[in-house]
Amino acid sequence: MGVSGCGKSTIAALLAKKLSLPFLEADDFHPLANKEKMAAKIPLTDEDRLPWLQKLGEEIKSNQEIGFVLACSALKESYRQLLQSAIDEPLQIVFLHGSFEQILQRMNVRQNHFMPSDLLKSQFKDLEIPQNALNIDIQKSPAAIVEEILRQIENSN
Repeated sequence: MGVSGCGKSTIAALLAKKLSLPFLEADDFHPLANKEKMAAKIPLTDEDRLPWLQKLGEEIKSNQEIGFVLACSALKESYRQLLQSAIDEPLQIVFLHGSFEQILQRMNVRQNHFMPSDLLKSQFKDLEIPQNALNIDIQKSPAAIVEEILRQIENSN
């Protein structure tokens, strides 16, 4: 989890491959209206996000038996609680964080993404830092970040 541009999709896909688990990209579950709103530089509201989060909860529930790695902004605690309520087992949340400037620079060079860098301020404004998560700084390479996540998960068991 984390703001747009922090590397969620890249890290989650690598982690899923390393763990031989399905990779779920939360952006794939946004309705077209949400994507169009973000592309028009209009931040989503909680009301916009609710059907998306409910759909993600259904997907989480259908994958709970085999496990999964989900790339999802999950910026607010209420969003994370809604996702957690879909299953009985606790979700392992990984919070990918970096500075506003670092993430803005990343967003400004990426191509073909519906989320404009103009909305990054609203993402940081909405971000509620999780209390029960692995906190991972995004300054390292994706491979090093995945290894750090795996190490922290192993140490927490």
